[in-house]
Amino acid sequence: MLPERRGDLFILSATLLASAGWLFSKEAIQGLPPAGFVGWRFVLAALLLLPFCYRQLLAIPRTNLLKAAAVGLVMALNLIFWIQAVSHSKGIGEGAFIMSLSMLMVPPLAWLLFKERPTRQFWLALPIAVTGLLLLTMGSGLSLSAGQLLFLLASLTMALYFNLNSRFARRIPPMALTCIQLAVTGVMNLLYSVLLESWPDQVPPHIWGWFAASVLLATSLRFVCQSMGQKHSNVANAAIIMMLEPVWTVLISVFWYQEPMPMQKIIGCLLILLALLSYRSRNLLAWYRNRRALSINKRG
Repeated sequence: MLPERRGDLFILSATLLASAGWLFSKEAIQGLPPAGFVGWRFVLAALLLLPFCYRQLLAIPRTNLLKAAAVGLVMALNLIFWIQAVSHSKGIGEGAFIMSLSMLMVPPLAWLLFKERPTRQFWLALPIAVTGLLLLTMGSGLSLSAGQLLFLLASLTMALYFNLNSRFARRIPPMALTCIQLAVTGVMNLLYSVLLESWPDQVPPHIWGWFAASVLLATSLRFVCQSMGQKHSNVANAAIIMMLEPVWTVLISVFWYQEPMPMQKIIGCLLILLALLSYRSRNLLAWYRNRRALSINKRG
């Protein structure tokens, strides 16, 4: 198998594991406090990564460590909003599409924080995405449910995380950076849990099964698949495949939770996908032109 095809399969596996992670999390918090679940999930995931990057961590300057940890605080806030949104929602499909809008929130935040003007593709994609969001969330009137509002806040903080991470953590090796930020996210969620949540006296055994699946499959194995995929897959292919995560999540939610998907919501989901595709169209065209130029040069 060609390395590029193998990379695409790894990215596809990562999207399937990520969508399954929504199910694992939703089931696990039926018996565990939400922030406590996220806290232990990310702390254990960081410990699993530690043997593979501890030498890198020792070599990182203290200033860069502090920057990575500070960005990890934004990630922690994002996960607090996300898991609370999951706990307040009956299904998970609609939330996955709302979360996918974080990629369209990155440019306006970069404009606000770093004076980087959004591209023309962003302005073309924005009205499509807003229309899709309205169809997806405004079912019976002009009011957002608690879960939808929390998903929007999670999407916004995810966009903030992407902006900060791309600027302040570039000099840190990816695995070491992931380990630091997973650890910070886990510790902050555990502190939140200690202060504001109460743990049950007894946790059913099957809940620990969902928890283990979240740590081992949806976090650790997903990270490995995504890293290996990005190593071999080209950027355009990876970007398109990663958009499938909310689609898998919707299918899981409809099958597992019987989440209703009337035509209005289906059209809203399709519009959000269309907005994401149109926003990434510039990268896709550049990739296509490069591939075409390479093939012409090889023939010549």
